[in-house]
Amino acid sequence: MLNSETASGHQSAAIVEKRAFAAAFKISAATMPGIFAWGLVSGMAMVKSGLTIWQALGMSFFVFAGSAQLAALPLIAADAPAWVVFVTALVVNLRFVIFAAAIGPHFAHLCWPQRLWYGYFNADITMGFFPRRFPSETLHQPAGKVGYFTGICYPNWCAWQSGAVAGIFLASQIPESWGIGFAGTLALLAVMIPLTINLAALGGVLVAGVVAIAAAQFPYRLGLLVAVVAGMAVAMCIDYLMERHLPRKTR
Repeated sequence: MLNSETASGHQSAAIVEKRAFAAAFKISAATMPGIFAWGLVSGMAMVKSGLTIWQALGMSFFVFAGSAQLAALPLIAADAPAWVVFVTALVVNLRFVIFAAAIGPHFAHLCWPQRLWYGYFNADITMGFFPRRFPSETLHQPAGKVGYFTGICYPNWCAWQSGAVAGIFLASQIPESWGIGFAGTLALLAVMIPLTINLAALGGVLVAGVVAIAAAQFPYRLGLLVAVVAGMAVAMCIDYLMERHLPRKTR
């Protein structure tokens, strides 16, 4: 009797996860063409920056961080010091610390190898969709979370890697006149807009954009690093001020 009830419970949980996966895939499917284009641009950039095909493939699969790759490649091509490349990639990817802090507690019930595995697939698009379906109030309700997370992340990974691999092998065949780089910019916008969900995020985006333009002539493309730091600092300040003052207004 207990075995049948346990089996029934496992089947019900599996159905919930499958439905969550399907719902996540449906809501994130519209971003996949843009993600593919972004991966295509990154793949082309890696080869044109002087990496071999195997180096480019390794960077795509092991790093799996488009913005960090695009920030590091000009530095590698310019023969910048290794510490500059490392710090730039690290700062650009600091946002994933915030993403992990927000999403990680939802998977506290899993063992650490599983959390490590899912952490590899975490991406900007995940932060755009996952908290909408599972806000902080649902921390102790694990049902459907793995399915929803993987329904966003697995298709995103496949779209990115297929685009990157295509870009790596077709880098010499795709002419600049096709404007593939612009398609990558549109992909970034498609990911960024859903993440701009409050005043702090909007302030950070605006400041980072202005600083990036103003610092475009910095050596080794360090303007991007300065812009990221400035945007994060402004976003954190706005968030702090909102948490400090908004409760007073609601009393």
